[in-house]
Amino acid sequence: MRSHYCGHINEEHLDEEVEVCGWVHRRRDHGGVIFIDLRDREGLVQIVFDPDIPDIFATAERVRTEYVLRIKGKVRDRPEGTINTDLATGKIEILGLDLEILNTAETPPFQIDIDDDEVSEELRLRYRYIDLRRPRMLQRLQIRSKITQILREYLDHHGFIDVETPMLTKATPEGARDYLVPSRTHQGEFFALPQSPQIFKQLLMMSGLDRYYQIVRCFRDEDLRADRQPEFTQLDIETSFISEEQIMELVEEMVRELFARVLEVPLHKPFPQMTYAEAMQRYGSDKPDLRIPLELIDVNDVMQAVEFKVFSGPANDPDGRVAALRLPKGGELTRKEIDDYTKFVGIYGARGLAYIKVNEVAKGREGMQSPILKFLPDEVITTIMERTAAEDGDLVFFGADKASVVNESLGALRVKLGHDRNMVEHGWRPLWVIDFPMFEYDEKAGRWISLHHPFTAPKEKHIDMLESDPGACMSRAYDMILNGTELGGGSMRIHRSEVQEKVFRNLGIDEKEAEDKFGFLLNALKYGCPPHGGIAFGLDRLVMLMTGAQSIRDVMAFPKTQSASCLLTDAPSEVSQEQLSELAIRLRKPVTEDTDS
Repeated sequence: MRSHYCGHINEEHLDEEVEVCGWVHRRRDHGGVIFIDLRDREGLVQIVFDPDIPDIFATAERVRTEYVLRIKGKVRDRPEGTINTDLATGKIEILGLDLEILNTAETPPFQIDIDDDEVSEELRLRYRYIDLRRPRMLQRLQIRSKITQILREYLDHHGFIDVETPMLTKATPEGARDYLVPSRTHQGEFFALPQSPQIFKQLLMMSGLDRYYQIVRCFRDEDLRADRQPEFTQLDIETSFISEEQIMELVEEMVRELFARVLEVPLHKPFPQMTYAEAMQRYGSDKPDLRIPLELIDVNDVMQAVEFKVFSGPANDPDGRVAALRLPKGGELTRKEIDDYTKFVGIYGARGLAYIKVNEVAKGREGMQSPILKFLPDEVITTIMERTAAEDGDLVFFGADKASVVNESLGALRVKLGHDRNMVEHGWRPLWVIDFPMFEYDEKAGRWISLHHPFTAPKEKHIDMLESDPGACMSRAYDMILNGTELGGGSMRIHRSEVQEKVFRNLGIDEKEAEDKFGFLLNALKYGCPPHGGIAFGLDRLVMLMTGAQSIRDVMAFPKTQSASCLLTDAPSEVSQEQLSELAIRLRKPVTEDTDS
């Protein structure tokens, strides 16, 4: 029906007759001459209809926004003074010689040439097919397609084989909640949608596939954030007979090539590496944004002897931490702004946010303002100023609590201050975080849990400590971070059955549960499993970063809302009683209180 895409027509096509199809982006009537900007996925082109062709001109008069048209015409230069340098097609126009209205359209619920935040996301998601017509959304999906193409090319070139793994699988006891699928043929039993293809890709290594990858859909029934969805896409990679250093080098080069080809941006070579312990100590996060120059400074030792128990308590607690965060020129902050930041850290469990305003460092106590100064000896104040390198006009924040609370709250405050105070450096700052702990202790559950997942291999020198001192065991895991976002997480896997059994015992998974949940994996480990490892990249997050979108919802064609619903299709929805009966399922109504009693 067409000879060219609208956005592809340029000066090379002058005097040619072309046929284009698309949507009416805009229609203008200028003194008897009608102009139509026709839009398809590749861009806009201006069509001119002259009253000298009365039949075609009459049809053009009936056209309205978002009508679907097929137009035949002749390419010509735009008149002098009318060139649009913002358009790829801005030097030419098409003189309309024939016009067919393929379909009419009602007035859309919002304009196509809006920015993301000019209309509510709810309305955009409800009319997603219209939202996707917006050039910005189309461009994001085109970039996403290009990204996946380049990733596939790279992995194919390096000997990886694309293999699909099951969507209907077994529920797992670790990680987020599973999405369950009832079985009609095995009544009372359920499949689970995969949170990841983790076990299957390990089984592929045991099968001798050697190098596997897959761009795969995954499902997690968890609370949502800007970078979380109930169903998401990841690039899944696994390979045998390789070390973690080799895997990191391989995928680092893949990401470097991706940025060079898509964004024409060179990334630092090699990516810097940082241990988990250092990342937590300096930034309060295992995915630090290195573009922000602020750092957390330990002051535990100087606070141990102070009378102020808010500080001395955590400072003397083996699980506590007291840290300072210097904000250059932070003395400019108003009391209201400080109160707002206090409320902000409260979201992360902090019970307050102490601070010292530094007016004149040289004057010591007299050159500072803070409600906490009266609790701190002169030598403590001096040490804090020296250690934080505070200068006149700065402000020093403090966090004092359990180390996990201080890290999370001050780590989040560091990022917020960086953005609020325009301290974020331009560009890309990739990073590998390595040397993660194997386990972390869950106070509520009263047991150890995996920091990554239960198939992560411990460092060889720590295998004997798995049961005697699990808190000191380090894993062979590695995460790739970019601008404060975790792009990918991976590890070497456990390839010996006795080690896997020890890890399960540490996690409170007894032999019966291990056999029930992972018996097929434990059996497979007995039949010659090679050393292997891999990594998984969040494709949606990667595309979000590379396109500058604010949410992964803006780089997915049909995402869910924050409450895990689809406004377009009105899912999830009720199903018929007949369907439930086939599955031997009976719904229980929520219990409601009797308001009359």
